Amino acid sequence: MKELELKYGCNPNQKPAKVFMRDGSELPFTVLNGKPGFINLLDAFNSWQLVRELKEATGLPSAASFKHVSPAGAAVGLPLTETDRQVYFVNPEAELSPIACAYIRARGADRLCSYGDWAALSDVCDAATAAYLKDEVSDGIIAPGYTDEALAILKTKKGGKYNVVEMNPGYVPAPQEQKDVFGVTFEQGHNDFRIDESLLENIVTKNTVLPEQAKRDMVVALITLKYTQSNSVCYVKDGQAIGVGAGQQSRIHCTRLAGQKADGWYLRRHPKVLGLEFVDGIRRPDRDNAIDVYLSDEYEDVLAEGVWQTKFKVKPQPLTAEEKKAWIATQSGVTVGSDAFFPFGDNVERARKSGAAYIVQPGGSIRDDNVIQTADRYGMAMAFTGMRLFHH
Repeated sequence: MKELELKYGCNPNQKPAKVFMRDGSELPFTVLNGKPGFINLLDAFNSWQLVRELKEATGLPSAASFKHVSPAGAAVGLPLTETDRQVYFVNPEAELSPIACAYIRARGADRLCSYGDWAALSDVCDAATAAYLKDEVSDGIIAPGYTDEALAILKTKKGGKYNVVEMNPGYVPAPQEQKDVFGVTFEQGHNDFRIDESLLENIVTKNTVLPEQAKRDMVVALITLKYTQSNSVCYVKDGQAIGVGAGQQSRIHCTRLAGQKADGWYLRRHPKVLGLEFVDGIRRPDRDNAIDVYLSDEYEDVLAEGVWQTKFKVKPQPLTAEEKKAWIATQSGVTVGSDAFFPFGDNVERARKSGAAYIVQPGGSIRDDNVIQTADRYGMAMAFTGMRLFHH
């Protein structure tokens, strides 16, 4: 197929809409089910690049959960812990493949923002992954292939309208890419910059020790940032992006936003949260929303009389600010990446509050010395890559 009509453009009024190859060649993907829209395919192709590069760099099955052309989460396929299964609503007895673990972890980074996501897998989608997706609210998926059982499961979603896209894994884009804005055509080279551990050799702090796990997490952060709307900052732990701050004009706002998300990810593991008793039959999105409000400063909204009874069997005790602060203080071993240099040490100060021990960023600020001094104050290890990763 050389051209595909889309459901509509960015908005329903932007019709007609289509995708095609400028050189007249065949499209490098096949729609196996559904009718994707403009933003669906923007999510699909950005997320596909992310998971493909993440697998190439780590050797591990990789997945991403995208919303509005930025990842809500990304992860490599490491086994889930018992706590992970509880937090991500996974049956304790369910047998999970590495690619299923990768997607569950990617979506689990920020379950609230992954509502209605576009899923991306580096490997063939199997029945375990499809079965988990079946119970989640999602707009579509892209993968290099699907087992017959997985495809049958996915075709039952959204009344049979769930978008399923199969990507040609051998496709390589043209070296030059074009984009029209307000009738003006822009052209630039495709960003084929390779991210791997060779970028991490310039360690600028007094602490020069980078464990293998930290190196992997730095690579995960950088590849995630490469496909995140700029400015962007990403917090990673154990091969999983746990907080992505995307599309902010100020770098410190990115760092704060990503840090807040990382804190939320960690707070979901607090004993009080794990002990919440939800009413029978509550939908996953309602459970996610209730947890999010419970952890926020507006917790009274979900604990009010006449409201809590619709969510919980037993009225929960609030998780106090002091309890949250004490719990977050136990977080450690987090890696923080930035798509451009940190201009001030305040970014390091904020990252430290969410357990950051390792930082990777391009460097190049006139205040690099202040940023390095701040990292040294806390014994962090920081690598400068020399490469900016803006994405728009």
